[in-house]
Amino acid sequence: MVDVGIYLDLRNPVEWRQDWSRLYAFTLELCEEADRLGVHSIWTTEHHGFDDGYLSQPLTLAAAIAARTRRARIGTGVTIAPLRHPAHLAEEAAIVDLVSGGRLELGIGTGYRRPEYDLFDRGDLLATRFGATDASAREIRRLWETGTISPPPVQRRPRIWLGYQGPQGARRAGLLGESLLTANPAMAAPYLDGLRAGGHDPATARMAGLLNGWITEDPERDWPVVSRHLAHQWDDYHRYAAEGTGAAPPRPIDPNRWRARGLSAAPGHFLHATPEDAAREIRAYVADTPIETVWFFASLSGMTEDMVRAHVSTLCSRLAPLVA
Repeated sequence: MVDVGIYLDLRNPVEWRQDWSRLYAFTLELCEEADRLGVHSIWTTEHHGFDDGYLSQPLTLAAAIAARTRRARIGTGVTIAPLRHPAHLAEEAAIVDLVSGGRLELGIGTGYRRPEYDLFDRGDLLATRFGATDASAREIRRLWETGTISPPPVQRRPRIWLGYQGPQGARRAGLLGESLLTANPAMAAPYLDGLRAGGHDPATARMAGLLNGWITEDPERDWPVVSRHLAHQWDDYHRYAAEGTGAAPPRPIDPNRWRARGLSAAPGHFLHATPEDAAREIRAYVADTPIETVWFFASLSGMTEDMVRAHVSTLCSRLAPLVA
């Protein structure tokens, strides 16, 4: 069984810019509709300083989503832990859990962009961000379990997901006894190894994460539009990833090549398929790993409301039953 969620970054590029207030209002309407359709989970993300307005405060939006939904799990995928004090994260996450009635999934990660660390006066932590994120996870867990923060979360033990993508990070998540926020099956082995080495029951292993793709009843009809927004989304993202590193500007992506590579949790791959074909590929891809949830972007960089609504409806009503 694999659950299906949606992923929100609220990017609003100049090429297709709409009123910011309308974008946020529509996103909350979309979450309500997805919740009505039975979506398993809704995930938010974080970056700072993007000119397309990439979502900057995922737990703030998560609280708004919590107030507008009833059933869906609400996660951060991820919030950047070293930019905030652990007590701040523990308190803010607890409020989301309270507003949602116990539906929080707290995903934390390291980030990687120096301009973001400098914005929060945390530049000194960039080189040690993995250790800082591990420490944040331990401290959030301690604050919750000791009752140091008040009010406490609804859940007795809210999940903490570590957004680590490589084998060393996967093992670190296991050593901490927490969940692993990636849908890459290759990370299952080092994650399970870390759980065992940390004295944790491997049966507690939980993995979840993004699959880059667009699920539609008519892939060929939609591809000219999807490919254009896909190219913009990732070209812009790669441009900001290189900012401040001194690296040469990245080359534009080739959407057709991404599509040809098919399904993978890694960038450079794109699943553009019907619900039936997508379900077959997803089931084979996750196989017998601990991956329990996959999610897709609700929108690709500035898509129209009609197209986004149709995509979310397809994910909830067509794909989800096929993989469940």
